[in-house]
Amino acid sequence: MVPNIAVILTDASRRILWVNEDFTTITGYTLTEVIGKKPGSILQGAGTDRDVIARIRKGLENQVPIKEEILNYRKTGEAYCCKLVIHPVFDQQQELTNFIAFEIDGDETDEAVVPLLSLNEKYSSSSLKGAEEIKLYFRLKNLLDKEKLYLDPGLSLKDMADRLHTNTKYLSQVVNHHAGMNFQQFVNKYRIKDAKAKIASKEFKNLTLYGIALQCGFKNKSTFYKVFKEATGLTPKEYLKQPSIRELQNS
Repeated sequence: MVPNIAVILTDASRRILWVNEDFTTITGYTLTEVIGKKPGSILQGAGTDRDVIARIRKGLENQVPIKEEILNYRKTGEAYCCKLVIHPVFDQQQELTNFIAFEIDGDETDEAVVPLLSLNEKYSSSSLKGAEEIKLYFRLKNLLDKEKLYLDPGLSLKDMADRLHTNTKYLSQVVNHHAGMNFQQFVNKYRIKDAKAKIASKEFKNLTLYGIALQCGFKNKSTFYKVFKEATGLTPKEYLKQPSIRELQNS
């Protein structure tokens, strides 16, 4: 399951400029409620480890990437384990302009499935004016999640770039940068997720595997089988025969 990934963009003074929708889902706070505030003042509480706070503060002051686990608090007051990475962002003159933080609910997700929670230099600067790149990536994800454009077998990089009011070069860069794959692979990941859900659902039990593939945006059977095997390690038939899937179909 792909987790919610909260993204917090701050200015160089660490005051919030933007958060994505997953931030609201995880914390309960909207952009309007947090803009202009420092993340720690909103999310940290009585149980937050002071040593972790001190390490984060030191990393921010030294303008280096930070990776930590910290106890945060939702708007409701509920505590949760937060796994986070914070990257400083610099302009072309190597002046600090922003910080970008990626956070997941550590009680729900193994960080191994979240490539964004890795430390590297890819956020240090960008031809997309730094922070704008991550905004474009999450606009892309939100569009695919909400409108299910991946169900269109003819969906192209240009189609998606037009919908996002950007160009194909930038969009391709963003997908490669943040998802570690090309655009077609990125779209197929959504199709496979949908196919797995339909295979496990008794609602689609009457359809053939190829029929499900067509409903999920695949053009042909061979591509579906190839992509499915690469994503799951199993062919669609092998996946279908798993006892857990059979149980879901019959529930």
